[in-house]
Amino acid sequence: MNKKLVISIVVTFVLGMVLGMVVHGMILHGEYAKLSMMRSEQAAQQLMGLMAVAQLAWSIGFCWIYSRGREAARPWLGQGFRYGIAVCLLAVVPMYLIYYVVMPFPSDLVAQQIVFDSICTILLAVIVAWINR
Repeated sequence: MNKKLVISIVVTFVLGMVLGMVVHGMILHGEYAKLSMMRSEQAAQQLMGLMAVAQLAWSIGFCWIYSRGREAARPWLGQGFRYGIAVCLLAVVPMYLIYYVVMPFPSDLVAQQIVFDSICTILLAVIVAWINR
């Protein structure tokens, strides 16, 4: 594992945790509070270690895939943006649409989840591309 890949993983992990907290813990908190199917904040806090494990696994895969597919001769910004869009189409959009089908999430909440998580994913992809330029 090279130095840039390790730095990418660490940065993606930290920023991913922060962005997740901002989007889901602050911006969408009120929407989640309206849903009776969500864990209480206390119960969720007890499981935050699993959230960190999930974010670390995602960060490793996200950065590793980018490092294997990047093209050195192409501009990093475009590669990062395209990679972010691809990950959104592969993971973010399908995940929230599947959740919408199987769980009673309001459609406006799902739309917000898709928009906010797509923005975060594209931002993280551009940062990973910048680190690996």
